[in-house]
Amino acid sequence: MSLGIKTRLTTLAAALVLAGCSFAPTYERPVAPIASQFDSNGIQTDNDAAFEQLGWQNFFSDPQLHALIELGLENNRDLRIAVERIAEARAQYGIVGSERLPTLGVGGTGQVTRNPADLRQGGPDSPAISRYFQAGVGITSFELDFFGRVRNLSEAAYEQYLATEQAQRTVSINLVAQIAEAYFRMRSAQQLYELTLASQESRERSYRLVKVRYDVGSASDLELYQAVMQLESARADQQQMQRAQKQAFNHLTLLVGTPIPADLPQATAFGKEQVVAEIPVGLPSSLLERRPDILAAEHQLKAAYANVGAARAAFFPNISITGLLGFASPSLSALFDSGRTYWQYAPQITMPLFSGGVSGGLDLAEARQSIAVSNYEKAIQVAFKEVADALAGEETYTLQLDALRTTESAAAETLRLANLRYETGIDSFLQVQTAEINLYATQQRFVQTGMESLLNRVMLYKALGGGWQLDTIE
Repeated sequence: MSLGIKTRLTTLAAALVLAGCSFAPTYERPVAPIASQFDSNGIQTDNDAAFEQLGWQNFFSDPQLHALIELGLENNRDLRIAVERIAEARAQYGIVGSERLPTLGVGGTGQVTRNPADLRQGGPDSPAISRYFQAGVGITSFELDFFGRVRNLSEAAYEQYLATEQAQRTVSINLVAQIAEAYFRMRSAQQLYELTLASQESRERSYRLVKVRYDVGSASDLELYQAVMQLESARADQQQMQRAQKQAFNHLTLLVGTPIPADLPQATAFGKEQVVAEIPVGLPSSLLERRPDILAAEHQLKAAYANVGAARAAFFPNISITGLLGFASPSLSALFDSGRTYWQYAPQITMPLFSGGVSGGLDLAEARQSIAVSNYEKAIQVAFKEVADALAGEETYTLQLDALRTTESAAAETLRLANLRYETGIDSFLQVQTAEINLYATQQRFVQTGMESLLNRVMLYKALGGGWQLDTIE
């Protein structure tokens, strides 16, 4: 074998080895800075396996809420923007990835030049006008990616694309939670409005009783004004709750993204049955790895690793090549005649000598890699805190509502006795007034706490990334 052939084979082998080279640091998932399991604190269930397939369709039981969520997933503008972001990231990945392949093109050029007599190559007697025509297939400047710079940039763009996909899932899960929250707030406002109507009727009866006693001289002006104050306060609360209903409906319409139809399915009675009743014991913190925001943070971290590899590769020579294969002729009519074959091969190598900017680029990429690690770890910590908060709510809201039920019963009995004692002349109307205020406040607190209990369960659904399974948004 000749020396020239050996040299060419050695060069080719070296190029192939370098082509598989990458200076990106080896990716290792950071250790999650959280406990391995959430504190269940006595939360029980008889069938943990049922939660393996739990999505929003199973988590929420109200058919009217189901219909609203489906409308929102189809029409919400924030979700549409998130979907377009995916298309944008996919296109960006395609642009960067295309740089790993040569770009071929077909083209042609023509040039006609007139030179003065003293500038003609053949002397003053040579033709004054020269013509040159060329056509063929060409390769634009194509980088031979021996050091993995383009490949790492493509990998970074791919991870950014995957992160954008997870961001869209985050928007979807958040939208489901927001629609559920707005729906529960609207239902709560409706329940409070009905409570104000009942309170107004009760206070109207008290007012009529006081007015009769006032007319016959058995009640004082103070008692009459106290009854009037109680009645008008209930009327004011009624208007407030009516306003809250309309505002909650408007917010729900915004989230759904389209006018809410009148033919929605019948709503379930408002209460804890609106959502799944039980939580599995000992939820593992590894469930957080399913959260799309954490998956997105990890993809961002992988992209940062790839960018470090691209920055390191910038210290090495950049080798590119352009070429053309076609035909050339001094006349257009003879361009494609036999013997007009033309080819051109132009390799180019650039080696950084002063690498201050290149070194700064590497420092920047490494700093961003460290930031991405911290962002990933923080995302896990925030997620753990959100789930822990929701579980803390689960263990306290039930007992709080039980206590409020007992308080409401006691307040209702107190009002009954106060009315009886007033009617028999034992106590003043002040006792009735105080009992009415206490009962009304307890009933309001019970409704509001019940709503907060439901919203806490929605927060748990959201904090766990949309339930207990990975794919909850179809």
